[in-house]
Amino acid sequence: MKHMLIALVLLATLGQALAAPLPKGAQKDQPITIKSNELSSDSKSRTATFSGKVIARQGDLTIYADRLVVYYKEAGGDVDKVETSGNVRIVQGDRLATAREGVYFSTEQKIVLTGDPKVFQGENTVTGKVITYYVNEEKSVVTGGPETRVEAVIHPKDKAKDGGAQR
Repeated sequence: MKHMLIALVLLATLGQALAAPLPKGAQKDQPITIKSNELSSDSKSRTATFSGKVIARQGDLTIYADRLVVYYKEAGGDVDKVETSGNVRIVQGDRLATAREGVYFSTEQKIVLTGDPKVFQGENTVTGKVITYYVNEEKSVVTGGPETRVEAVIHPKDKAKDGGAQR
């Protein structure tokens, strides 16, 4: 019974973590649905692990991964961080982020994507070694490395479609 109660608390606090990356005033009051092949919780390590074709959905935000682990703080049971791994995809509207791993840090209110991270919006893309999104500041930083440079591919809007003159 104690493990079931902890799992329910984790699901409630996971909602706060998943809602954080949403734009201001978005659907953070909407229900969160998490589907996976397995859920295991560990009271001693204060974790809940969802594994096997994980899909976490709230409103128009959907996270896909092979595994999602929620770490919660000892004091108060709030979410400390959420780690996703394996075929990570985050979809919201026309935005898509992919990576091998992603970590949401509750205290810093940031999301860090690693392992060939890519962000797509429409036809535009940004890639690098690490992509960090600061939730409260609504900004992101893309960094490269010795073998991976930051690359942005931006497609200009067709002025004819926008009512402007083409040259």
